[in-house]
Amino acid sequence: MLRIGSNINEARVDGNLKALVRDLESFRRFGLSAAEITVHGLDLVKNGRLDARRCGETRAILADFPFHYSVHAPNPLNLMDRSYPELHREVLWASLQFASAVGARALVYHPGRFLAEEDFAVREPLALESAEQERLMMQEADILRQAADEFPEVAICMENARPYLHHSPYCYAELPQTLKAQVVRIDRPNVRITLDFGHLQLASRFYGLDPVAETRAIAPYIAHCHVHDNFGNPVYHTEKNQTHQLPFGKGDSHMPVGWGAIPFRDILWEFIADYRGLLICELRGRYFEQTPEASTNLAALLQDLGMGARLQPPEDYSRDC
Repeated sequence: MLRIGSNINEARVDGNLKALVRDLESFRRFGLSAAEITVHGLDLVKNGRLDARRCGETRAILADFPFHYSVHAPNPLNLMDRSYPELHREVLWASLQFASAVGARALVYHPGRFLAEEDFAVREPLALESAEQERLMMQEADILRQAADEFPEVAICMENARPYLHHSPYCYAELPQTLKAQVVRIDRPNVRITLDFGHLQLASRFYGLDPVAETRAIAPYIAHCHVHDNFGNPVYHTEKNQTHQLPFGKGDSHMPVGWGAIPFRDILWEFIADYRGLLICELRGRYFEQTPEASTNLAALLQDLGMGARLQPPEDYSRDC
């Protein structure tokens, strides 16, 4: 089955379990069949450790709803961190523990960054020697192999990264085929790719790539999707205000499907026939009320591609199919 869902936005819930219930109830009303839970949005991990009480409370809430779940690890998690590498490893393990506890089949992980986004304001772009880049990628690969072996029930889905003006290339995963090579290097059946449509569009414009060809190249490894729209124009890391970016078609907008310029139909065509993961409409909180439109637009695209029979109807909430 193809299941369409949306993300529990970390800014909307901000650690409040009542807000989590509110948004999950809205998702049910919207007719969604999946939800992505952000570890960082619910204060589930504190100083590298899973909070057992908060985990239990969250698990009880999720069990009351008929959704299939994925989990998103904290955005700043960076297995290439040079200052506190062990802490970052602990955060990954805690995130996997939560994903396993709630029966999530996928954990979204942002691949290692040579220069973390949090350091952009105080660091110039890095020009690492190829040997140092290789060392860091081997370091990440070793950790992810260990994690994949310890949590075989969870797919660790490495997300293609967005580019930034001035600081790119800060992350190897800005290039989908380099991300694929890292997944191949890791060589575990439960280490796969999260295809983020918005990031793919931005990277394609920035690096002069064909998003359809890039999708075709990584298609066998796609196990999870973030489906959202933008106009493909990258920004500097200092550009945060959506109301300033949108008039100029700039930034990682996370808008509903159909609002921007992403060629969704052509991209979906490259992998959807064999796809078995969730389709998460990862929207910014400002578009929460447009979640039904995002879901409806995506479902219409899938119908057009002949996938209608595989769409899970809103009323069919079986968890074992």
